[in-house]
Amino acid sequence: MSLVGKKAPLFKAPAVINGEEIVQDFSLEQFIGEKEVVFFFYPKDFTFVCPTEILAFQEKLAEFEKRGVAVVGASTDTEETHLAWLLTARDNGGIEGVTYPLVADVSKTIANNYGVLAGDWNYSEEGELVFEGAPIAYRGTFLIDKAGIVRHETVNDFPLGRNIDEMIRLVDALHHVEKHGEVCPANWEEGKEAMEATREGVSSYLSSNK
Repeated sequence: MSLVGKKAPLFKAPAVINGEEIVQDFSLEQFIGEKEVVFFFYPKDFTFVCPTEILAFQEKLAEFEKRGVAVVGASTDTEETHLAWLLTARDNGGIEGVTYPLVADVSKTIANNYGVLAGDWNYSEEGELVFEGAPIAYRGTFLIDKAGIVRHETVNDFPLGRNIDEMIRLVDALHHVEKHGEVCPANWEEGKEAMEATREGVSSYLSSNK
C-alpha cells in the first residue's frame, strides 16, 4: 500500500552521521516542523549500484540543503558496516566524504513499515519460520513534508538506479504548490509555467503550450 498522503512511519535506530559518528537514537522526528526530508533506502553496503546513488546524493546535497531539505539514507546493514564503508576511499569501492545520515535498519522493521522490504517471513510446510525473498530493501525513495506527511514515493528494483535530479525537481514542485497554490503539469521544472487547478486554468495552460 502506498504511503502517499499518510504520516511517515517514525522510528529510532542507530545511524552514522557526519560520515564518522555513530548515534544510537537517530529519528526523522527531529525534522518535523523544520525541514522536508528525502528518505531513501538502498539494498546493501559495499555493492555496485548503491555507491553511485549515495555519492550522487552527496554531490547534490548543497542543492537539497539550500531548499531546506534533509537527505537521509538507510539500509539493513549494521551501523558498524556503514561506518566501515564511509571510511573506505572511493577508488577502493567506498563512499568516503558522504556527510548525510545513514540509518542502520538491522531489524528490517523500518524497511517493512515503509513497504520496501524485498521479502517477508512465512512458515514452511514443516512449520519452520523462514524468510521468503531477499531480506534487504528495494530502492525506495520518499519525500516527506514538514508536517511529516509522505508527498511522493517511488520504489525501484535492485538493478535500477535513481535519478537524483528528479528528486530536486519534485522538491521544487512541492515548494511551488505550497507557495503559489498552483498545480504543476507534466515535465514541470522551476521557472516554467504552472497552472490553476480549474478547467479554465487547464485550458489556458494548454493553449499557451501548443
